[in-house]
Order: sequence, then C-alpha cells, then structure tokens
Amino acid sequence: MSFDLATAPPRLDQAGSVRPSWRVLVRWETALVFIFVGALFFGASESPHFMTRTDVFFIGLNMGEIAIMALPLTLIVMTGEIDLSVAAMLGLSSTLLGYLYQNHWPIWLAMAAVLVIGAVGGAFNGFLVTKLGLPSIAVTIGTLALFRGIAEIVLGAKSVVNFPTKFTNIGVKPIPHTELSYSAGIFIVLAVVYGVVLHATPAGRSMIAIGLQSEAAFFAGIRVKRIKFVLYTLSGVVCAFAGILWTYRLSSSRYDNGLGLELDVVAIVLFGGVSIFGGRGSIFGVVIAVLVFGSLKEALTLMNISAQAQNIVTGGLLLISVILPNVADSLRRVRARAGLRA
Repeated sequence: MSFDLATAPPRLDQAGSVRPSWRVLVRWETALVFIFVGALFFGASESPHFMTRTDVFFIGLNMGEIAIMALPLTLIVMTGEIDLSVAAMLGLSSTLLGYLYQNHWPIWLAMAAVLVIGAVGGAFNGFLVTKLGLPSIAVTIGTLALFRGIAEIVLGAKSVVNFPTKFTNIGVKPIPHTELSYSAGIFIVLAVVYGVVLHATPAGRSMIAIGLQSEAAFFAGIRVKRIKFVLYTLSGVVCAFAGILWTYRLSSSRYDNGLGLELDVVAIVLFGGVSIFGGRGSIFGVVIAVLVFGSLKEALTLMNISAQAQNIVTGGLLLISVILPNVADSLRRVRARAGLRA
C-alpha cells in the first residue's frame, strides 16, 4: 500500500499537537541507511579493494551465519525475551555433525539429526522460560555454557575434516551467476520470509503485542507462552542449520566453532532498531544492520585491524543501540509532560 506524504493526514503526538509529516521519515532505519552509506565511503577511502566483486563475496561469506542467527533472535527480542545461546548451539551442531560423520553416518542423516538436536535445545530453552517462568537471560546464559560443555565432551580437542566436496564448496564458491555466498543467499530468502511473518501476519502482530504488554496480550486471547516456546524452538533449528553451514565453510568441525559470535548476533539485532524491551523493531532494520556490520568489519580487516580490536567497534555499536533509544524515549516523555502542563 502506497503512502503519500503530501496527502497524509497530520498525526497527533501525546500532547495533542500536530505532528509534521516529515517526522515520519525520522526513523532509526533511515539513520541506518545513512550509516551504511557512510561505512561504504569509509571503506572505499581506506582500501581500493573494498567492495570489489571478490570483496562482496567475502563480506557475505563472513556475515552469512551471523545474519541467519539474527533473524530468529529478532522475533524473540520482539516478545521481550533474549537468547544468548545462539552461538553455542551453532558450535554444538557443528560438533555433532563432525562426530556423526566420523562415525560413518550418511551425511544427510547426520544433518537431519543435527537439526533435530537444535529443535530439542531450543525447546529446552523455551520450556524453562515459558513453563517454569525463569528469566530468559539467566536461562540462556546457562544453556550457553551447557551446549559448549556438551560439545567439548563429544569431540574434545579433536577436529573432523574431509567432508564431501559438494558440501564444502558452499564455503568457497558463490551462487552461480552471482557474487553472493550461499549463506548470504539463504539469509536474503529467510529475511523475506521473516519480514512477511512479522509485519504482515496475525502471528507477527501477536509477537509485537506480547512485547508491548504481555499481560494485556494474554487477556486479549493471545497464546503468549505457546508463541514464545515456538520461537525458541525455531531459534534452535535455525542456529543448528547455521552450524552446518559454518562447518562446511571451514571444512572443519570443532567444539569451539562460533565461539563469541553471540555478541555479534545480539549487537546486530539491537543496532537494527529492535527494542531490548520488546514490541518495536523491523526486519528491514536488522538487514541494514547486517550490511553496516559486514562493511565495517571488512573495511577494518582490509586495514589490518585485528579481530580483537574490531570487537571494540561491535561493543560501541551495541552500546549506541541501547543508549540512544532510551534517551529518545526520555526526551519524548519530558516533552509530553511539558505539553500537558502547558
């Protein structure tokens, strides 16, 4: 449905005054687009190799699994919860895939088993959060350590290699006739699906309602616990799938695969404009945040900046994404109170 700013009716703010139509454009997603353009200019000024055809492939390759895991986390955060075990599930699924293949399981059966384990792990998170009523941040920190510990017990310090070439080619070849890695292409497809579900279906509207006011959503007939349980189960499956892609990209299965990636995943979701308190955000914002993170990390890599130093950028963007929305909300409340007094 098209929206014409010239003919749109004026909107009222909380104080009852007319809100100018141009303020519709003042959104976090709009700012992200400008930040992305700035990141492109920064990268181009620092290296002539930035955003070449080969570089685009490697940006998608390096960000693919992280971006895929950010999508189910977006829906979870929209409901006011969190899942910090996403990268640990990636590592566990990678470990199990290597262990099963090493023990002569057919590769397709091993992948199916890994996806089932992902669903079980996600459902375990969902059970603890929805049925027992435990805080999601404590639960998923615990399962983060649990999944990593299981992975280390299963494979130890060993690594499994020699996976079938037709699968490991996923990590070294782009999608035919494109410069996109397979993981980036899968992310694009999933982003469209998630965007439709969140913004154009009753289920998506229910998630937003849960994030805005869980009790009100419950009394409105929304199955709050069931939706959260399904979202955690879905997150486990998607993260397990990301672990499969990660394994094939590196042609190696190790218990520490994906170690520390949860920081990047959470940073992308929050920097994409999804409120940590739930109820606000968009898939489009998360997609732009992926582009910002990917371009900045690639530019810093071309500048020979270490991965440890790049974490400073990730942490800084994470803080910005938490602080700025709260400052904006505080300013709106102050203006609303001032308008009421006037």
